[in-house]
Amino acid sequence: MNIKTLFIAQLACVLILLQGCNSSQSQSERHVNNLHTPATLFNANWQFQKSDAVLSLQQAAELEGWQTVSLPHTANIEPRIVNNQWQGDAWYKKKITYNNAWDGKKVILDFEGAMNEAQVWLNGELVATHRGGYLPFSVNLTGKLTAGDNELMVRLDNRDNPITGPKPLEILDFNMFGGIYRNVWLRVENPTHISNAVAANKVASGGIFVTYPKVSKAEAFVKVQTHIYTPVANQDVLVQHTLTYKGEQVALAQQIITDNTQPDHEDVQLITVAKPALWSPVEPNLYQLNTQVIVNGKVLDEESTQIGIREFTFKENQLYINGEKTFLRGVNRHQEYPYIGYALSDAAQYRDAEKIKAAGFDYVRLSHYPHSTAFMKAADELGLVLIDAILGWQFVSEDPAFQNHVVQTCRDMIRRDRNHASVLAWECSLNESWMEEPLIDRFHTAVHEEMPTTTTYSAGWQAYGYDVYLQARQHRLQHYDTPTKPYVVSEYGDWEYYAMNAGLNQDAWGELKQADRSSRQLLSDGEKRLQQQAANITEAHDDNFNTPAFSDGYWVMFDYNRGYADDLEASGIMSLERLPKFSYYFYQSQRPANEQAGPLANGHMVYIASHWQAGSSLEFAVYSNADKVQVTLNGKQLSGERATKQYPNLRFAPFIFKADKFAAGELVAKAFANGKQVATHKVVTPTKPTSIALSLEKSSKPVQVGVSDTVFVYAKVLDTNGNNSRVNNFPVSIHLEGDAQLLSPAIANTEDGIAAALIRVGSDLSSIRISASADKVKDAFLEIK
Repeated sequence: MNIKTLFIAQLACVLILLQGCNSSQSQSERHVNNLHTPATLFNANWQFQKSDAVLSLQQAAELEGWQTVSLPHTANIEPRIVNNQWQGDAWYKKKITYNNAWDGKKVILDFEGAMNEAQVWLNGELVATHRGGYLPFSVNLTGKLTAGDNELMVRLDNRDNPITGPKPLEILDFNMFGGIYRNVWLRVENPTHISNAVAANKVASGGIFVTYPKVSKAEAFVKVQTHIYTPVANQDVLVQHTLTYKGEQVALAQQIITDNTQPDHEDVQLITVAKPALWSPVEPNLYQLNTQVIVNGKVLDEESTQIGIREFTFKENQLYINGEKTFLRGVNRHQEYPYIGYALSDAAQYRDAEKIKAAGFDYVRLSHYPHSTAFMKAADELGLVLIDAILGWQFVSEDPAFQNHVVQTCRDMIRRDRNHASVLAWECSLNESWMEEPLIDRFHTAVHEEMPTTTTYSAGWQAYGYDVYLQARQHRLQHYDTPTKPYVVSEYGDWEYYAMNAGLNQDAWGELKQADRSSRQLLSDGEKRLQQQAANITEAHDDNFNTPAFSDGYWVMFDYNRGYADDLEASGIMSLERLPKFSYYFYQSQRPANEQAGPLANGHMVYIASHWQAGSSLEFAVYSNADKVQVTLNGKQLSGERATKQYPNLRFAPFIFKADKFAAGELVAKAFANGKQVATHKVVTPTKPTSIALSLEKSSKPVQVGVSDTVFVYAKVLDTNGNNSRVNNFPVSIHLEGDAQLLSPAIANTEDGIAAALIRVGSDLSSIRISASADKVKDAFLEIK
């Protein structure tokens, strides 16, 4: 391919750092005759029906009583505890009115995720099929739309599927909820345009592909590979990249494609950045890469890519980020919400990431499937390193259709996510499943074919084949050999305190351990059991440092539902409604005070792991990342010290304090660093409930209107002194007025004194008024601002 490099203004402006370089010509071209129509959200005004039976297109079309919905949408509002999750046909339809401005253009629908097997019809013609509920697919409508209204019909089937896997729902450890639960985009492209990375289906290609051949504090190379469809002959195509940091341009690169003998081209350019602001969990610096495709001065396509310049390398099996040795303290996450399953708004995805960062984590294993791109974008922005995983859980099949499918999902996941600064490794591995070596070889090969760089890493559950070995602590306790490659404690703190079975198949449970010794403790299970969960976690996290692991991931961040069980899996350090347990504060205490923890938590902290009421243990832990902690009971100082002998590997072992006897009143903890008080926490013995305080979940992300945003509302039942009453199973009635929908039941029971409700916000915040009432307590009211 004959490619001519274009230099604008002066040679130094191209492929090098630009400091005040005059590029007025290229800047004016960006705003003149822009013929590119950007992708727009296609989430509003869908019609929905569901059916337990398998329906044909004609049978679905004859259904009456279609419901108007907006995306993200769940096929079924489930109860809080899901023991019979709905499976069946989910049907969606929507009118597409042809726009004459689309003449001569490509018209494409991009589905971010729809569960699980999809068929799409336009005006009665089957135009697309797709298997798999966690990755995107595109529907090309070009040439099929007619003047006026066109009818789009989508059938989704979330029944058990032997090709996509994993296990049947009744023996699965999590739920695969139904519906078009992520965004849909309408994309209108000129014939000459940047391809979609997944839809292009090209190895190590498609869309925009950014890698970093050189990374140092002094200088970095940013390699930008752009796949462009160029069907029009005899035209020069200018590909221009503008790199900005915090709104300021730092580099510009341009190239002209002059050879039009092929319908598509791979444009490759190298941008040099002097003294780059590198991305890391501590400093998640991000650049904006703006790519334009220009013909005869007209911008035919434009795409913005958020990137982070960084380098993940291993030396002696330890992780180095930008040359600095790093241990990653992490957690596993399921993306489930109560009632709506997977149908989280993008803002809710961000709030989850924010809570994870604030809890003291720098790493998340995306278990056990690809998560939303909105969550991954939040991880980039907040500084969370990710292991990205394909769908899998204790299931493997010899069926070639299954194996071909799972390898293709590996490729599609990498193509979707490869530009995210946060991704460390690709878990193209079937979770807790014994895979034969030829399948592992296919996974490993796919990873390195799709990401042909020296800093690409496959990760898997078997030592064979993969670059990074993932092993759960419960398996390590019985099946451990010293690793000879980079090693992650992928899960810990739950199963080993729950059951006697350390095998891969958790259906074959061994004898369960005593409930009060388990890490599976609901927020409502009370002080003693919450203390036990935190003690288990402390012990396990300390023990992980006896291995050469460069990272560990606690199981799990949030409580969640399971297909095979009629109770919540309650090992989360936060409840299903995102309320913290004692263990949340243990992890928060493990972050040094000088490291950023996102917008919700920074600096020094201290937390008393006690409710201090009649029956409370006289000995309790206090978590802090400060040098020294003092605790008083009703003004009298208690004896205590940091438990460094018990937990020798922890940077900030818990402080253990003890009172001689119980006395109702105030426990006050004061934390000190460098001789100065830096944090305080108070626990007051609760008295009789008398009132309610309403609040929205804490977040730096404001409630979003017009995008089906979902947000938690908390009704805290206060005692006579205005403190948390700590009452459990206390019914609180929630009433909602205005442009919002109450997704949870109208009556919510308290856990540790707090009743949670989930609402979906419409387009008018000013109209929303929430009230909460309960027997013999004062009502509360809240208006969302």
